[in-house]
Amino acid sequence: MNAPSSSTAPDGSGGRVTGAAPEQPLPARPGLAAEQQIRDLQRQLADVHAQQNHRLLVGSLIALVVRAGISLLLGRVLAGRVLRPLRVITAATRRISAENLHQRLAVTGPVDEVKEFADTVDGLLERLEVSFDAQRRFVGNASHELRTPLATMRASLDVAVAKPEPTAQTVALAVRLRGELDRVDHLLDGFLVLARTQHGTLADQSPVSLGELVREALAVRAAGMAAKMLTVDDGSRPDAWTRGSPALLSRMVENVVDNAIVHNEVSGWIRVATEQDGTGARLVVETGGRLLDQAQADRLTQPFARLGADRTGPEGNSGLGLSIVAAIVAAHGGRLTLLARPEGGLRVGVSLPSAAGSQGVTR
Repeated sequence: MNAPSSSTAPDGSGGRVTGAAPEQPLPARPGLAAEQQIRDLQRQLADVHAQQNHRLLVGSLIALVVRAGISLLLGRVLAGRVLRPLRVITAATRRISAENLHQRLAVTGPVDEVKEFADTVDGLLERLEVSFDAQRRFVGNASHELRTPLATMRASLDVAVAKPEPTAQTVALAVRLRGELDRVDHLLDGFLVLARTQHGTLADQSPVSLGELVREALAVRAAGMAAKMLTVDDGSRPDAWTRGSPALLSRMVENVVDNAIVHNEVSGWIRVATEQDGTGARLVVETGGRLLDQAQADRLTQPFARLGADRTGPEGNSGLGLSIVAAIVAAHGGRLTLLARPEGGLRVGVSLPSAAGSQGVTR
Protein backbone atom coordinates (compact mmCIF):
# COMPACT_ATOMS: atom_id res chain seq x y z
CA MET A 1 0.00 0.00 0.00
CA ASN A 2 1.22 3.52 -0.60
CA ALA A 3 1.78 5.59 2.50
CA PRO A 4 -0.19 8.74 2.79
CA SER A 5 1.69 11.64 1.32
CA SER A 6 2.71 14.59 3.42
CA SER A 7 3.80 18.09 2.54
CA THR A 8 5.91 20.72 4.29
CA ALA A 9 5.49 24.41 3.92
CA PRO A 10 7.44 27.28 5.51
CA ASP A 11 5.57 29.19 8.14
CA GLY A 12 6.01 32.78 9.01
CA SER A 13 8.76 32.11 11.49
CA GLY A 14 10.85 30.40 8.94
CA GLY A 15 9.94 27.00 10.28
CA ARG A 16 8.24 24.33 8.27
CA VAL A 17 4.78 22.94 9.00
CA THR A 18 4.16 19.37 8.20
CA GLY A 19 0.41 18.26 7.46
CA ALA A 20 -1.26 15.10 6.21
CA ALA A 21 -3.14 15.32 2.88
CA PRO A 22 -6.94 14.38 3.01
CA GLU A 23 -7.84 10.76 2.06
CA GLN A 24 -9.43 10.21 -1.37
CA PRO A 25 -12.70 7.96 -1.43
CA LEU A 26 -12.24 4.45 -2.70
CA PRO A 27 -13.85 3.77 -6.07
CA ALA A 28 -17.11 1.66 -5.96
CA ARG A 29 -16.84 -2.03 -6.73
CA PRO A 30 -18.42 -2.83 -10.08
CA GLY A 31 -19.89 -6.20 -8.81
CA LEU A 32 -22.22 -4.65 -6.23
CA ALA A 33 -24.21 -2.65 -8.80
CA ALA A 34 -24.60 -5.69 -11.00
CA GLU A 35 -25.90 -7.80 -8.11
CA GLN A 36 -28.45 -5.10 -7.22
CA GLN A 37 -29.68 -4.95 -10.80
CA ILE A 38 -29.98 -8.74 -10.88
CA ARG A 39 -32.03 -8.70 -7.69
CA ASP A 40 -34.30 -6.00 -9.15
CA LEU A 41 -34.77 -8.02 -12.31
CA GLN A 42 -35.54 -11.16 -10.34
CA ARG A 43 -38.12 -9.29 -8.27
CA GLN A 44 -39.74 -7.91 -11.41
CA LEU A 45 -39.78 -11.35 -13.00
CA ALA A 46 -41.40 -12.80 -9.85
CA ASP A 47 -44.08 -10.11 -9.96
CA VAL A 48 -44.71 -10.81 -13.63
CA HIS A 49 -44.98 -14.56 -12.93
CA ALA A 50 -47.38 -13.93 -10.03
CA GLN A 51 -49.61 -11.74 -12.20
CA GLN A 52 -49.56 -14.31 -14.99
CA ASN A 53 -50.45 -17.09 -12.54
CA HIS A 54 -53.28 -15.00 -11.12
CA ARG A 55 -54.66 -14.23 -14.59
CA LEU A 56 -54.32 -17.89 -15.55
CA LEU A 57 -56.18 -18.99 -12.42
CA VAL A 58 -58.99 -16.49 -12.97
CA GLY A 59 -59.25 -17.46 -16.63
CA SER A 60 -59.34 -21.14 -15.73
CA LEU A 61 -62.11 -20.56 -13.18
CA ILE A 62 -64.15 -18.55 -15.68
CA ALA A 63 -63.66 -21.21 -18.33
CA LEU A 64 -64.68 -23.92 -15.83
CA VAL A 65 -67.84 -22.04 -14.89
CA VAL A 66 -68.74 -21.45 -18.53
CA ARG A 67 -68.10 -25.09 -19.40
CA ALA A 68 -70.20 -26.25 -16.44
CA GLY A 69 -73.08 -23.98 -17.45
CA ILE A 70 -72.93 -25.13 -21.06
CA SER A 71 -72.73 -28.77 -19.94
CA LEU A 72 -75.78 -28.36 -17.68
CA LEU A 73 -77.72 -26.62 -20.44
CA LEU A 74 -76.82 -29.25 -23.03
CA GLY A 75 -77.53 -32.02 -20.53
CA ARG A 76 -80.94 -30.55 -19.74
CA VAL A 77 -81.80 -30.22 -23.41
CA LEU A 78 -80.64 -33.74 -24.22
CA ALA A 79 -82.37 -35.20 -21.16
CA GLY A 80 -85.58 -33.39 -22.11
CA ARG A 81 -85.45 -34.80 -25.63
CA VAL A 82 -84.68 -38.29 -24.38
CA LEU A 83 -87.23 -38.29 -21.52
CA ARG A 84 -90.05 -36.53 -23.39
CA PRO A 85 -91.57 -39.81 -24.66
CA LEU A 86 -91.47 -41.21 -21.12
CA ARG A 87 -93.30 -38.15 -19.81
CA VAL A 88 -95.95 -38.58 -22.49
CA ILE A 89 -96.31 -42.25 -21.57
CA THR A 90 -96.56 -41.42 -17.86
CA ALA A 91 -99.23 -38.74 -18.39
CA ALA A 92 -101.27 -40.99 -20.68
CA THR A 93 -101.05 -43.90 -18.25
CA ARG A 94 -102.30 -41.71 -15.39
CA ARG A 95 -105.34 -40.68 -17.44
CA ILE A 96 -106.32 -44.29 -18.13
CA SER A 97 -108.55 -45.91 -15.51
CA ALA A 98 -111.10 -48.70 -15.30
CA GLU A 99 -113.65 -46.47 -17.08
CA ASN A 100 -111.51 -45.79 -20.19
CA LEU A 101 -109.36 -48.88 -20.64
CA HIS A 102 -110.01 -48.69 -24.38
CA GLN A 103 -107.47 -45.86 -24.66
CA ARG A 104 -103.94 -46.72 -25.77
CA LEU A 105 -100.59 -44.96 -25.64
CA ALA A 106 -100.02 -45.51 -29.38
CA VAL A 107 -96.43 -44.22 -29.32
CA THR A 108 -95.00 -43.67 -32.80
CA GLY A 109 -91.39 -43.40 -33.87
CA PRO A 110 -88.38 -45.64 -34.32
CA VAL A 111 -88.39 -49.07 -32.77
CA ASP A 112 -86.32 -48.51 -29.65
CA GLU A 113 -86.56 -49.29 -25.95
CA VAL A 114 -89.16 -46.56 -25.34
CA LYS A 115 -91.50 -47.80 -28.08
CA GLU A 116 -91.13 -51.39 -26.92
CA PHE A 117 -92.08 -50.28 -23.41
CA ALA A 118 -95.11 -48.37 -24.70
CA ASP A 119 -96.24 -51.35 -26.78
CA THR A 120 -95.92 -53.56 -23.71
CA VAL A 121 -98.13 -51.17 -21.70
CA ASP A 122 -100.68 -51.15 -24.55
CA GLY A 123 -100.76 -54.93 -24.50
CA LEU A 124 -101.32 -54.91 -20.75
CA LEU A 125 -104.17 -52.39 -21.11
CA GLU A 126 -105.78 -54.55 -23.77
CA ARG A 127 -105.71 -57.61 -21.51
CA LEU A 128 -107.12 -55.57 -18.63
CA GLU A 129 -109.93 -54.26 -20.85
CA VAL A 130 -110.88 -57.79 -21.89
CA SER A 131 -110.84 -58.93 -18.27
CA PHE A 132 -112.95 -56.01 -17.04
CA ASP A 133 -115.46 -56.45 -19.85
CA ALA A 134 -115.78 -60.15 -19.11
CA GLN A 135 -116.36 -59.43 -15.43
CA ARG A 136 -119.03 -56.81 -16.13
CA ARG A 137 -120.80 -59.03 -18.64
CA PHE A 138 -120.79 -61.89 -16.16
CA VAL A 139 -122.32 -59.74 -13.42
CA GLY A 140 -125.02 -58.43 -15.74
CA ASN A 141 -125.84 -61.81 -17.29
CA ALA A 142 -125.85 -63.62 -13.95
CA SER A 143 -128.15 -61.01 -12.43
CA HIS A 144 -130.58 -61.36 -15.33
CA GLU A 145 -130.53 -65.14 -15.26
CA LEU A 146 -131.10 -65.33 -11.51
CA ARG A 147 -134.29 -63.31 -11.76
CA THR A 148 -136.11 -66.23 -13.40
CA PRO A 149 -135.71 -68.75 -10.53
CA LEU A 150 -136.49 -65.99 -8.03
CA ALA A 151 -139.75 -65.25 -9.81
CA THR A 152 -140.57 -68.98 -9.84
CA MET A 153 -139.90 -69.28 -6.10
CA ARG A 154 -142.04 -66.23 -5.37
CA ALA A 155 -144.90 -67.66 -7.45
CA SER A 156 -144.66 -71.00 -5.61
CA LEU A 157 -144.97 -69.21 -2.28
CA ASP A 158 -148.01 -67.33 -3.50
CA VAL A 159 -149.63 -70.61 -4.57
CA ALA A 160 -148.88 -72.26 -1.21
CA VAL A 161 -150.34 -69.36 0.77
CA ALA A 162 -153.38 -69.10 -1.52
CA LYS A 163 -154.52 -72.65 -0.72
CA PRO A 164 -157.64 -73.00 1.44
CA GLU A 165 -156.87 -72.76 5.13
CA PRO A 166 -153.03 -72.73 5.03
CA THR A 167 -151.33 -73.66 8.23
CA ALA A 168 -149.73 -71.06 10.44
CA GLN A 169 -146.33 -72.58 9.81
CA THR A 170 -146.83 -72.28 6.05
CA VAL A 171 -147.79 -68.63 6.33
CA ALA A 172 -144.85 -67.83 8.61
CA LEU A 173 -142.43 -69.65 6.31
CA ALA A 174 -143.87 -67.87 3.29
CA VAL A 175 -143.47 -64.46 4.94
CA ARG A 176 -139.87 -65.24 5.88
CA LEU A 177 -138.95 -66.59 2.45
CA ARG A 178 -140.63 -63.65 0.75
CA GLY A 179 -138.51 -61.26 2.76
CA GLU A 180 -135.35 -63.14 1.80
CA LEU A 181 -136.40 -63.21 -1.85
CA ASP A 182 -136.98 -59.46 -1.77
CA ARG A 183 -133.54 -59.05 -0.28
CA VAL A 184 -131.91 -61.14 -3.03
CA ASP A 185 -133.92 -59.31 -5.67
CA HIS A 186 -132.69 -56.00 -4.26
CA LEU A 187 -129.14 -57.30 -4.37
CA LEU A 188 -129.47 -58.40 -8.01
CA ASP A 189 -130.95 -55.03 -8.91
CA GLY A 190 -127.90 -53.40 -7.35
CA PHE A 191 -125.63 -55.65 -9.39
CA LEU A 192 -127.42 -54.67 -12.57
CA VAL A 193 -127.16 -50.95 -11.84
CA LEU A 194 -123.49 -51.32 -10.94
CA ALA A 195 -122.76 -53.26 -14.14
CA ARG A 196 -124.65 -50.70 -16.21
CA THR A 197 -122.80 -47.70 -14.81
CA GLN A 198 -119.42 -49.38 -15.18
CA HIS A 199 -119.89 -50.49 -18.77
CA GLY A 200 -121.31 -48.81 -21.83
CA THR A 201 -122.40 -45.28 -22.63
CA LEU A 202 -125.16 -43.26 -21.01
CA ALA A 203 -127.66 -43.03 -23.83
CA ASP A 204 -130.59 -41.46 -21.96
CA GLN A 205 -129.01 -38.14 -21.00
CA SER A 206 -131.07 -35.04 -20.27
CA PRO A 207 -131.07 -32.11 -17.81
CA VAL A 208 -131.96 -33.25 -14.30
CA SER A 209 -132.72 -31.20 -11.18
CA LEU A 210 -131.01 -32.62 -8.10
CA GLY A 211 -133.35 -30.67 -5.86
CA GLU A 212 -136.38 -32.31 -7.45
CA LEU A 213 -134.83 -35.77 -7.07
CA VAL A 214 -134.18 -35.06 -3.38
CA ARG A 215 -137.77 -33.90 -2.85
CA GLU A 216 -139.14 -37.09 -4.44
CA ALA A 217 -136.80 -39.36 -2.47
CA LEU A 218 -137.70 -37.73 0.85
CA ALA A 219 -141.44 -37.89 0.08
CA VAL A 220 -141.30 -41.64 -0.66
CA ARG A 221 -139.33 -42.33 2.53
CA ALA A 222 -141.35 -40.12 4.87
CA ALA A 223 -142.83 -43.14 6.67
CA GLY A 224 -139.45 -44.71 7.30
CA MET A 225 -138.05 -41.46 8.67
CA ALA A 226 -141.07 -41.00 10.91
CA ALA A 227 -140.69 -44.55 12.26
CA LYS A 228 -137.15 -43.66 13.33
CA MET A 229 -138.23 -40.21 14.55
CA LEU A 230 -135.63 -38.52 12.36
CA THR A 231 -135.50 -34.75 12.00
CA VAL A 232 -134.95 -33.69 8.39
CA ASP A 233 -133.49 -30.31 7.41
CA ASP A 234 -134.24 -30.04 3.68
CA GLY A 235 -132.15 -27.29 2.14
CA SER A 236 -132.43 -28.53 -1.44
CA ARG A 237 -132.94 -26.02 -4.23
CA PRO A 238 -134.67 -26.70 -7.54
CA ASP A 239 -132.05 -24.74 -9.52
CA ALA A 240 -129.24 -27.30 -8.97
CA TRP A 241 -129.21 -28.80 -12.48
CA THR A 242 -126.93 -31.41 -13.97
CA ARG A 243 -127.04 -33.53 -17.12
CA GLY A 244 -127.18 -37.31 -17.23
CA SER A 245 -129.35 -40.38 -16.98
CA PRO A 246 -132.51 -39.51 -14.98
CA ALA A 247 -132.92 -43.13 -13.83
CA LEU A 248 -129.33 -43.47 -12.63
CA LEU A 249 -129.22 -40.05 -11.00
CA SER A 250 -132.50 -40.81 -9.22
CA ARG A 251 -131.02 -44.09 -7.97
CA MET A 252 -127.94 -42.19 -6.79
CA VAL A 253 -130.01 -39.73 -4.72
CA GLU A 254 -132.19 -42.55 -3.36
CA ASN A 255 -129.15 -44.54 -2.24
CA VAL A 256 -127.61 -41.54 -0.49
CA VAL A 257 -130.88 -40.80 1.32
CA ASP A 258 -131.39 -44.49 2.17
CA ASN A 259 -127.87 -44.61 3.60
CA ALA A 260 -128.66 -41.60 5.78
CA ILE A 261 -131.86 -43.20 7.06
CA VAL A 262 -130.79 -46.82 7.55
CA HIS A 263 -127.49 -46.05 9.26
CA ASN A 264 -128.80 -43.27 11.46
CA GLU A 265 -129.63 -43.46 15.13
CA VAL A 266 -133.14 -43.26 16.56
CA SER A 267 -134.28 -39.64 17.03
CA GLY A 268 -131.34 -38.55 14.92
CA TRP A 269 -131.21 -35.90 12.23
CA ILE A 270 -130.54 -35.59 8.49
CA ARG A 271 -129.43 -32.44 6.70
CA VAL A 272 -129.84 -32.32 2.91
CA ALA A 273 -128.70 -29.48 0.66
CA THR A 274 -128.27 -28.90 -3.06
CA GLU A 275 -126.65 -25.93 -4.72
CA GLN A 276 -125.46 -24.67 -8.08
CA ASP A 277 -122.10 -22.91 -8.45
CA GLY A 278 -119.74 -22.04 -11.24
CA THR A 279 -118.34 -25.56 -11.50
CA GLY A 280 -121.62 -27.51 -11.43
CA ALA A 281 -124.30 -28.94 -9.14
CA ARG A 282 -123.66 -30.26 -5.63
CA LEU A 283 -125.57 -32.57 -3.31
CA VAL A 284 -124.63 -32.78 0.37
CA VAL A 285 -126.26 -35.17 2.86
CA GLU A 286 -125.13 -35.10 6.50
CA THR A 287 -126.18 -37.29 9.40
CA GLY A 288 -125.36 -37.44 13.07
CA GLY A 289 -124.35 -40.55 14.95
CA ARG A 290 -121.34 -42.19 16.48
CA LEU A 291 -117.80 -41.15 15.73
CA LEU A 292 -116.37 -42.77 12.62
CA ASP A 293 -112.81 -43.23 11.45
CA GLN A 294 -111.97 -41.54 8.15
CA ALA A 295 -110.21 -44.67 6.91
CA GLN A 296 -113.42 -46.63 7.48
CA ALA A 297 -115.47 -43.97 5.71
CA ASP A 298 -113.17 -44.14 2.69
CA ARG A 299 -113.84 -47.88 2.35
CA LEU A 300 -117.62 -47.45 2.16
CA THR A 301 -117.51 -47.04 -1.64
CA GLN A 302 -116.29 -50.62 -1.97
CA PRO A 303 -118.99 -53.26 -2.58
CA PHE A 304 -120.32 -54.93 0.59
CA ALA A 305 -118.25 -52.63 2.83
CA ARG A 306 -119.92 -51.95 6.18
CA LEU A 307 -118.95 -50.27 9.42
CA GLY A 308 -119.47 -53.30 11.60
CA ALA A 309 -122.43 -55.57 12.19
CA ASP A 310 -124.74 -52.67 12.96
CA ARG A 311 -124.76 -51.75 9.30
CA THR A 312 -126.58 -54.95 8.43
CA GLY A 313 -130.25 -55.12 9.19
CA PRO A 314 -133.66 -56.20 8.02
CA GLU A 315 -134.13 -53.16 5.81
CA GLY A 316 -132.85 -54.99 2.75
CA ASN A 317 -129.43 -53.43 2.82
CA SER A 318 -127.31 -55.06 0.12
CA GLY A 319 -124.00 -53.43 0.96
CA LEU A 320 -123.88 -51.91 -2.55
CA GLY A 321 -125.52 -48.56 -1.82
CA LEU A 322 -122.52 -46.22 -1.76
CA SER A 323 -120.55 -48.30 -4.26
CA ILE A 324 -123.43 -47.79 -6.72
CA VAL A 325 -123.40 -44.09 -5.88
CA ALA A 326 -119.66 -43.93 -6.59
CA ALA A 327 -120.11 -45.72 -9.93
CA ILE A 328 -122.97 -43.45 -11.01
CA VAL A 329 -121.04 -40.31 -10.03
CA ALA A 330 -117.95 -41.51 -11.93
CA ALA A 331 -120.06 -42.36 -14.99
CA HIS A 332 -121.35 -38.75 -15.04
CA GLY A 333 -117.88 -37.23 -14.66
CA GLY A 334 -118.45 -36.15 -11.06
CA ARG A 335 -116.74 -36.63 -7.71
CA LEU A 336 -117.90 -38.33 -4.51
CA THR A 337 -116.48 -37.44 -1.09
CA LEU A 338 -117.16 -39.20 2.21
CA LEU A 339 -116.17 -37.28 5.32
CA ALA A 340 -116.33 -38.59 8.87
CA ARG A 341 -117.66 -35.65 10.85
CA PRO A 342 -115.59 -34.73 13.95
CA GLU A 343 -118.82 -34.45 15.96
CA GLY A 344 -119.98 -37.90 14.80
CA GLY A 345 -121.83 -39.15 11.76
CA LEU A 346 -121.08 -38.98 8.05
CA ARG A 347 -121.08 -36.26 5.40
CA VAL A 348 -121.68 -37.42 1.81
CA GLY A 349 -120.87 -34.90 -0.92
CA VAL A 350 -121.60 -35.34 -4.64
CA SER A 351 -120.26 -32.89 -7.23
CA LEU A 352 -121.57 -33.17 -10.80
CA PRO A 353 -121.03 -31.07 -13.94
CA SER A 354 -123.64 -28.44 -14.63
CA ALA A 355 -126.36 -29.09 -17.20
CA ALA A 356 -124.85 -26.54 -19.59
CA GLY A 357 -121.27 -27.81 -19.32
CA SER A 358 -121.95 -31.54 -19.20
CA GLN A 359 -121.60 -33.20 -22.57
CA GLY A 360 -121.99 -36.75 -21.37
CA VAL A 361 -119.51 -39.47 -20.72
CA THR A 362 -118.21 -41.61 -23.52
CA ARG A 363 -116.29 -44.77 -23.01
